[in-house]
Amino acid sequence: MRGSAASVIVIAGAIALGLVLDQNVEIWGQWITNFAVWLLFLGLLRRRPHTEQMGLLVCVLFATAGEILLSLVLGLYEYRLSNIPLFVPPGHALLFMLGSTMAARARDWVVWAVPLAAAPLALFLVATGADTLSGMLFAIFVLCLLFGPSKKLYATMFILALAMEIYGTRLGNWTWAARAPLLGLATLNPPLAAGAFYCVLDLMVMGVLIALRRRQAPPGLIMLAGVRRN
Repeated sequence: MRGSAASVIVIAGAIALGLVLDQNVEIWGQWITNFAVWLLFLGLLRRRPHTEQMGLLVCVLFATAGEILLSLVLGLYEYRLSNIPLFVPPGHALLFMLGSTMAARARDWVVWAVPLAAAPLALFLVATGADTLSGMLFAIFVLCLLFGPSKKLYATMFILALAMEIYGTRLGNWTWAARAPLLGLATLNPPLAAGAFYCVLDLMVMGVLIALRRRQAPPGLIMLAGVRRN
């Protein structure tokens, strides 16, 4: 219990301080943040069970590919130095660690309370044309809640991602485009439902882990114990 609380404080503090350094200490701040975030990620990774280690490494790989697609190809957002900071992929994995710890302690009602609270605002933003991107993302979020295996994690990540997006965009670490160049969808800076990306990322990671387990285990002995059901 104490270890979980300590990890929450350490991860949250590292993300908060790292973004401040990245924004306010010119280019050196980004390199300091790169080193610190990777060091923290690798340190925490060593303490995790093998299955979680595999999942977190796959998460970093998918997060890297996702950043390239969403930022450099689709142009949904742009980082301060027009690059993809090296701390961002492991930062996604750290946020998942934080979300997993919080989701394990969350009440069951969070699964329906989060979408019910966000739905009126999402509908208003879509109706006014202020954030049509979040209309699509919110629909993805709801589908993940309905059919995904990690419902409490998705609800938790929706809130955590929104909080991080508000914090990062206000500092100026990254900026969302007012209208996505290729998708043609308007959005706020940040969009309300950016947490949907984390839901999809989790499903992709779980899919890879299940596929690897099926290849390694004999037929009839495939165990899905590593798949979260919270």
